Amino acid sequence: MNRPLKRSGAVKVLKALYLALGVGLLFVVVRETDLAEVAQHVTEIGVVGLIVVIALYFAAFLVDSITWTMALVPVPLNGRWLWRTWAVRMVGEAYNNTIPAAGMGGEPVKAVLLKRHYGVGYRAGTASLVLAKTINLVSLNLFLIGGFVLMLYSPKLSFGAKEVAAFGLAAILVATGLFFAVQRYRWTSLTGTFLSRFPWAERLESVLHHVRDFDERLVEFYTRYRGRFWLAVLLALVNWLLGVAEVYYAMWFLGHPITWAEAYMIEAVTQMVRAGTFFIPLSLGAQEGAFVIVVQTITGSSTLGLALGVVRRLREIIWIAVGFVIGGWYTTRFGGIEPREIGEDGSR
Repeated sequence: MNRPLKRSGAVKVLKALYLALGVGLLFVVVRETDLAEVAQHVTEIGVVGLIVVIALYFAAFLVDSITWTMALVPVPLNGRWLWRTWAVRMVGEAYNNTIPAAGMGGEPVKAVLLKRHYGVGYRAGTASLVLAKTINLVSLNLFLIGGFVLMLYSPKLSFGAKEVAAFGLAAILVATGLFFAVQRYRWTSLTGTFLSRFPWAERLESVLHHVRDFDERLVEFYTRYRGRFWLAVLLALVNWLLGVAEVYYAMWFLGHPITWAEAYMIEAVTQMVRAGTFFIPLSLGAQEGAFVIVVQTITGSSTLGLALGVVRRLREIIWIAVGFVIGGWYTTRFGGIEPREIGEDGSR
């Protein structure tokens, strides 16, 4: 009886440590910069600049919602379902960005909203969430490869920085490959079947049929809907490229225009750092540090880098607030969100 409580307590401690790590990194970054100069840069972006940044992120978020809708095989690809997935993603991502759960705290919320309000079974909904994550990861790899090529030919980056980028890219490529292989080749169900042969693991047999069903949904998408998968990957790549546009125009409004290639490198490095520090809520501190280092390397100004980081945080805060407003709308119109319902058999 005490084991689950101890485990829960350990998880809470770990989450608190991750958050503390992020706060510590942010403190180090802020301590090394002139905050008055950073504030001056941020005010220069103005209302119009902030609107442009938010509009670009809205477009990127909309593209992300389209790719998720494409992964939801049981539902039609139309405007009505695009609105639904967009609204559900807004709520889920608000939780993802505020709960210290390695960016996964909002995924159960998405699955529950799909089931309770739109009739999508938990198995289909959860499978679509895994597929959407995979699609984003594959497109992120393509995006980072492009960024790495630009880094190789950039005279502003040192050889050591290029080595670090190469190591980070290799790690992400390997992790993505393993994540995809687990799904495509049914490694989870195959491992469970193998272990169930042993007397001490006989209980696994009672849950294996759920695992096999989940694996079959993933494999079916990768084999039967290959065209849809690769189209979704290309659309997700557009999402990352819109991030480049966000950096480009943010720097322009901050009063220090840069080239598109430089904006691409800044965004690529930042996304690489975010991928490597996924366990820190919002990659707090790590994202700001990435902006400071790469922007300083390109422009010679560390305060511009932190100012760019502040602009992106402002955009995130606004987006999170809108997400919770939509969550409140779901609660008042349809009833509360109860993530504890996850795990019930809601498949059609």
